[in-house]
Amino acid sequence: MSQDLQIQEWASLQGLNTLAVPVTARYLVEVENPDQLKQALSWACNHEQSILVLGGGSNLVFAGDYPGLVIRMALRGRSWEQVDDHGAVLVLKAGENWHEAVLYAARSGYRGIENLALIPGTAGAAPVQNIGAYGTELGDCLDSVTVLNRQTLKVETLPASACEFGYRDSLFKHRPGLYIILEIRLRLSRNAPLKIGYRDLQDYFGDVNEAELTPLAVAEGVMAVRHRKLPDPAVLPNVGSFFKNPVIGLAQFRELQARFPDVVSYPADSQVKLAAAWLIDQAGWKGFRNSRVGVHNRQALVLINHSGGTGQDVLSLADDVRQSVLEKFGVELEMEPGIVGNA
Repeated sequence: MSQDLQIQEWASLQGLNTLAVPVTARYLVEVENPDQLKQALSWACNHEQSILVLGGGSNLVFAGDYPGLVIRMALRGRSWEQVDDHGAVLVLKAGENWHEAVLYAARSGYRGIENLALIPGTAGAAPVQNIGAYGTELGDCLDSVTVLNRQTLKVETLPASACEFGYRDSLFKHRPGLYIILEIRLRLSRNAPLKIGYRDLQDYFGDVNEAELTPLAVAEGVMAVRHRKLPDPAVLPNVGSFFKNPVIGLAQFRELQARFPDVVSYPADSQVKLAAAWLIDQAGWKGFRNSRVGVHNRQALVLINHSGGTGQDVLSLADDVRQSVLEKFGVELEMEPGIVGNA
C-alpha cells in the first residue's frame, strides 16, 4: 500500500455533505490521482468493504452511517485543448469545483455553461445528474468523459453520445457501480447565442440588448436569480432541488388542467413537464418547518436541515410531501438526490 494513501477510521462526514447530516464513515480516504484511486479500490476489495465515491456531497442524502470505504475525489486541474477562433475544449479533473469552473470559462470569454453557475458540487459529479438550469444542461456541451472502469481497472473515454443523457439522468445513474469519473471535457464556444429566455433571466436583464451581454454577465445574472430564490448550503444546509419536475402525458395533463387551471407547465416533446415547486406550494408545504427540517419559504423544491436533523428526518419529510402531492394532484414526485448509508 502506498504511503501516500491515508485511510481514516470512523470519520465524520457531516462537513462533507451539504445537508450537514451527522453521519460517520467506517473508512474514509481522499485520492488525488488515478493511481491512488486504484489503490483505494484494491484496499476495499482486499478488506471486503463496499465503496462510495464522494464528490461535493451536494446531491445525496445519508440515511445513516456508511459501513464501508468512502472515497473522496480530490483530483484537481483544468486546462484548454483545441483552441481556435471559434471555441475550445475545457478539461476539468473530477475534483474541480463546478461553480468556480463556470466562472473561469465565462471570464475567459467562452460560452456554454454560464447558465449552470452556482450549482454546488464537483465537475466529476456533473455528468451523473446531467445538471441543468435556466435552459441549459451539461449534455448540451459535454464532449467526453474519462472514467475508470471498476471491472477492468482500465481508463476509458466515453463520448457524450455514450452517456445516455436525459432529464437529470445518465448512464452513470443506470450503472452506478461500473464507472468512476476522472475528468470531463466540455466543448465551449466563442460566439454561440446566449440563453436568457428563461423567465427569471428575462426579468433580470429587462431590455438589455442580448448582443451586449457576455457569458460572465449571464453567469452573474444566474447567480443573482439563484441567490434570491435559493438558500446557500453553507448557511442553511440543503441539496438544492429535492424533486424532479414530473413529466406526464397529454391526456393526464388535460384532466389536471381542468381541475387546476393555473397549473404551471412546460412542453416536453409529446408530453408535458409540470413545475414540481408549484405542486408542492399548492399542496401547502412551502415554508413548512418542524423542529429539525423543513421546506424553504422561497423555493418549495428545496428541503432544508435548519436545526441538526438526520437524513431520516429529511427523507420522512420528503415522503410526506410526495404523498400529499400524489393525493391532491395524482402526480408522483421523484427525488433528485441519491440515498446512501444504513437506515
